Amino acid sequence: MKHSSNLKIYNTLSREKEAFEPLNAPLVGMYVCGPTVYGDAHLGHARPAVTFDTVYRYLSHLGYKVRYVRNITDVGHLTGDADEGEDKIAKKAKLEQLEPMEVAQQYTDTYHRDMELLNTIKPSIEPRATGHIPEQIALVQAILEEGLAYEVNGSVYFDVLKYNEREKYGKLSGRVLDDLMSGTRDLDGQGEKRNAADFALWKKAAPEHLMKWDSPWGMGFPGWHLECTAMSSKYLGKHFDIHGGGMDLMFPHHECEIAQGNACNHQDPAKYWMHNNMITINGQKMGKSLGNFITLQELFTGNHKLLEQAYSPMTIRYFMLTAHYRSTLDFSNDALKAAQKGYKKIINGLKIAKKLGYVAEDIAVDENQVKQVTSSIQAAYRAMDDDFNTAQAIGHLFNLLKKINSIYTGQLKSAQLGEEVFTEMLQTYMLFVEEILGIREEKSDVQEDLLQVLLKLYAEAKTARNYDKIDEIRAALKAMGFVVKDMKDKIDWAYEE
Repeated sequence: MKHSSNLKIYNTLSREKEAFEPLNAPLVGMYVCGPTVYGDAHLGHARPAVTFDTVYRYLSHLGYKVRYVRNITDVGHLTGDADEGEDKIAKKAKLEQLEPMEVAQQYTDTYHRDMELLNTIKPSIEPRATGHIPEQIALVQAILEEGLAYEVNGSVYFDVLKYNEREKYGKLSGRVLDDLMSGTRDLDGQGEKRNAADFALWKKAAPEHLMKWDSPWGMGFPGWHLECTAMSSKYLGKHFDIHGGGMDLMFPHHECEIAQGNACNHQDPAKYWMHNNMITINGQKMGKSLGNFITLQELFTGNHKLLEQAYSPMTIRYFMLTAHYRSTLDFSNDALKAAQKGYKKIINGLKIAKKLGYVAEDIAVDENQVKQVTSSIQAAYRAMDDDFNTAQAIGHLFNLLKKINSIYTGQLKSAQLGEEVFTEMLQTYMLFVEEILGIREEKSDVQEDLLQVLLKLYAEAKTARNYDKIDEIRAALKAMGFVVKDMKDKIDWAYEE
């Protein structure tokens, strides 16, 4: 597949859509902030994972060779996302009486399990913060040498005011430094810092602190922002194509990454900054204190007081893709049930597309039908080229699905489209569903065999005109979520939509 020259990406840094021009085409470097592994993966983890998985899939489809790096934060992320407080993983380890690395491993494993269920492709590299302590220490030293950091009592802080004389701190988030200074001047625990806006590059560890390493400044641990600078520059270079993450990371995390990158490498880390928007639950922000905090496993099992039923991983993935990644997404039972219907429609179409064959007939090609199909195909690509608009792309897939269903039921003949357009329609539909959107059919091996047995019994009952038996089989299938498709020339099954 040729590179699309039409792809535009909304760059948070410039606040506008820009033509995608990789630094070293066809190579593309993409870094995405991964999870802090101290609890089960939840909806907030799923959205960036699905968003950037789709970006990865589409770029790969366009022929780019993407190196996708997504980190695991297993040290340095303190409670409250601040420079004071406990390490989130160490806190959990104390509660559970485990080694911090046991906690990190346990939740890294469950995160991987849930991401696999959502059909996300594994990143090319998945570095851990604890595996890159020497690189982080070297970065701190480089920033100190630049005169943009200072050491106090074994901790090292980034000097934001001094940096701001050279570069604009706040250019990504739009925050103004004066406001940041005045808003946080009197906070406790700021005693060591010269200014409230300064942030930790390296923190001195208290004697009881579980996760600490030796450094030129004594025993300590890295600041949360530092690890992403260390890992992204190690695997993608000092300046790479795309940096992604949730909108909640724009400030302070990504803002600090830009400052660190400029301080030691004299350039911004990434050319394009992409941020997925937040999710809400029944219109409210998700939070543990609100009682609306839903993990992915709770969604998949239906085991949460706000859920009326279980929702499968593919229903969740499909639901996320029905909104543009930069818009907020509200999870409610009604919205999820609608997504379940939509997902089943898409999969029923996929099953049909894989079975349909071209039938050559001596009838004229219907130019109007051809035009409708080709314009839907082009529109689906245009939607993806417009900042990965999966919501619009899915709309155009449903237009193709109508044609596929019409051919399946005999209302439209494949010959009316001509072999080339017919084939392109099926291939585009299958490619978008499976490869680009990453939606797959959820089924067990036994399912297909059992359905075939029931359809055989149904056909026998139909031949014998045993209407009671026909109704009985229909009802039994309906109870399991399937419907019989009884057509003139064939009997088939579909998921009940």
